[in-house]
Order: sequence, then structure tokens, then C-alpha cells
Amino acid sequence: MTLFDSLPGRCVLERTPDVLTAWLGGLPDAWLDVDEGPGTWSPRSVLGHLIEGERTDWLPRVRHLLEHGDRVAFPPFDRSAHVGRAPVPIHDALEEFARLRERSLAEFAALRLDVADMDRRGRHPEFGVVTLGQHLATWSTHDLSHLAQIARVMARRQAHAIGPWRAYLPIVDAGRTTR
Repeated sequence: MTLFDSLPGRCVLERTPDVLTAWLGGLPDAWLDVDEGPGTWSPRSVLGHLIEGERTDWLPRVRHLLEHGDRVAFPPFDRSAHVGRAPVPIHDALEEFARLRERSLAEFAALRLDVADMDRRGRHPEFGVVTLGQHLATWSTHDLSHLAQIARVMARRQAHAIGPWRAYLPIVDAGRTTR
């Protein structure tokens, strides 16, 4: 059995593009561009961040770890690289994310790593030594974190409209994050 076959977060990684397409596809800009104030991200911004991660973070760091081990730190990931770019139609961004994620997962599967490879070590530029297993678990958890962020930002858009039901909807007052 390869690592890809047994990867616990694989089911999340495979589904995230479909979840986002079902959730964000066709929404008006008022829902896609709502944020929590200066320095925070809208659902469209979160999608841009996920796209950038597929391009420059997750699989590139797997390859880097396999090639360099913990001798050479991963190149830093610019978590805000997407900020300030011209917005693209949501349909195009969703298609790009789905295509990039599918390619990442196919390339990861082609590495034919096994479960023992989960202990292989790399060096994160901030955290120091990390394992491949930690990196892979973070990939799927990162998706879940941003799905929760999108839900929170969209719920907060309704904060003033829901009246007293706000007492039953803690998502509206949940902590804000910029990433």
C-alpha cells in the first residue's frame, strides 16, 4: 500500500474543490467579496490563497523534503501572494483550483511513497524540523481551516439581519483571522 492510498486527509483534499465549487460557484460578488475588515480575506481571497498554495507550497515542499531532507529549509511561502491581484471570475478561479489540486494529488500518488516515508524529515523556515506526515496532515487541515473561515465570513455578513437569533449562532461572533 502506498502512502497516498492510506493518507487520512486524502478524502478532504480530493473533495475541497467540489465543496468550493458547489458553495461559491455562481454566487453574487456581494457574497464572494465580503470580508471582516482591513487585513482580512473574503471567500474569493481565500480561494486565491488556496490556488497559490497548490502552485508553490504543498507538493513543492514534499519534493523539497524528499530531495533535501532537513539540511535545507523549505523556501518561504508567501501566504498573501494573492492579495492585490486583479480578481478573476469565480468560475475560472474554481476551475483553476480544481485543476491544480487534481494535478497535485496525481503527482503525489506518482511518488509511490510508503507509510514509513511519513517520518522523513524536512526543515520549515519558521518551525524547524518537521516530518512529511506533519506536512501532509497540515495540507488537509489547512483546507478545513479555510472552509471554516469562509463559512464564518459569510455568516458574519448576516450579523445585523439575524436579530436575536445571533445568540444561537456563535459563528457570527467567532474569532477573526487574516490567514
